[in-house]
Amino acid sequence: MNGREQWGTRAGFILAAIGSAVGLGNIWRFPYVAYENGGGAFFLPYLFALITAGIPLLIMEFTLGHKYRGSAPLTYARMNKKTEWIGWWQVAISFVIATYYAVIIAWALSYTYFAFNQRWGEDTGGFLMGEYLQRIDVVSGGAPGDIGALVPGVLIPLVIVWVITLGVLFKGIRRGIEIANRIFIPLLVAMFLLIVIRAITLEGALTGLDAFFKPNWSEIMSPGVWVAAYGQIFFSLSIAFAIMITYSSYLSKKSDITNNAFITGFSNSSFELLAGIGVFAALGFMAQASGVGVADVADAGIGLAFVVFPEIINTFPGMNGLFGVLFFGSLVLAGLSSLISIVETFVSGVQDKFKFSRRKAVGFGGGLAAVISLLFATQGGLFFLDAADYFINQFGVAFAGLVSVIAVSWFVKKLPELQTHADGVSDFRLGAWWRICLSIITPIVLGFMFIQNVIENITNNYEGYSTSFLIGSGWLVAIGAIVIGFLFARSKWQKNDLNIPKN
Repeated sequence: MNGREQWGTRAGFILAAIGSAVGLGNIWRFPYVAYENGGGAFFLPYLFALITAGIPLLIMEFTLGHKYRGSAPLTYARMNKKTEWIGWWQVAISFVIATYYAVIIAWALSYTYFAFNQRWGEDTGGFLMGEYLQRIDVVSGGAPGDIGALVPGVLIPLVIVWVITLGVLFKGIRRGIEIANRIFIPLLVAMFLLIVIRAITLEGALTGLDAFFKPNWSEIMSPGVWVAAYGQIFFSLSIAFAIMITYSSYLSKKSDITNNAFITGFSNSSFELLAGIGVFAALGFMAQASGVGVADVADAGIGLAFVVFPEIINTFPGMNGLFGVLFFGSLVLAGLSSLISIVETFVSGVQDKFKFSRRKAVGFGGGLAAVISLLFATQGGLFFLDAADYFINQFGVAFAGLVSVIAVSWFVKKLPELQTHADGVSDFRLGAWWRICLSIITPIVLGFMFIQNVIENITNNYEGYSTSFLIGSGWLVAIGAIVIGFLFARSKWQKNDLNIPKN
């Protein structure tokens, strides 16, 4: 293995891959996306997207990492020198995501503590934006683009998040990442199962579940629903972040790539379904308690997690503190397992190309990300976070996925070779469906999504932000990741680095 670390067991790799895929979006994005796009009817395009895009892309990235034995940049360079920049682009995307993702985990850590006595009070939205985040437009009349002061209530848990993340990464693959995920993932599942069990016993839970599962078949023919399904699958599986390529490069020679991809894909989707049940059972309870419809309380993202759920916890019958700790603790665990995988991508890339020791790579890459994350812990941080998150996902992750699949299938034409490699180590042999999905279906869907996003963001400013703010905090972030990809790819590899290890 040319000195490259390996996972201790197959289960360790699968838990780490699931830990990367199962993140905050599974809990606060999927339930609302499904509800908004046909309810129970959404599961048909969702399953179709999983089979035709999610799992095929996972197999491709697992196979790339396993065959070429390197971080994303080294993997793409070994496949074809002209594609190395794609690997660095994906690494740069992960770097950007790490800087603000850690801050959201810090919020969840704070709210885990607040849950003991419902410190957020009755006005949960006012508490979040005013007292906790001290958002600059709320406390001092500032505007998006103003930085303001560091917020101590965010800074302290942010330091804790980085200490845990970098501490795990310092330990390496087997003794760090694998052990952490063996603890985090079973604990996350157990905690969320307790949330779901308690939520479905609440008065009004069935109303919420009916809203979630009731199929609206008229939506099934809407192109927007199918795009939403593909988008959810794509963003929830950690594809095009460089993560799955990096993680699979640590697999042993004999590893069932195809089955690992199916297990990871279906485990991620199972958790999303579990999250949908828990979230909408709780929303049904809140709707009934408030005397309104489920549509009036349903929300997604930060609003769901840090405004709506505290309201639910306030009206929770008995032991509401425990329910709050379980919910926000689940967010912390889901976030940490994903953040560790995100940071590992640039740690591995720096190790491979610049020959840093693991400790030096973690200290440099992780330390730099931690310092930059301070921007999002300021009074103006939420606005910067919102813009960076939107643009790096829509014009970073999605676009990088499109470019990578086109490069592999159309330009360097490696799909047959990758299929042979995957079939050689897997029980389940890939058929023509895999090549058709990656060379035709996935590029068409991702291409349509990308064009649609470009048109939407040229004609309308995201969230009504000023053009100058979006250029500096959104467009330049997404474009900068591509530029960094090209710049890092210009650096020369050392002699024999591009030789693929034979064992």
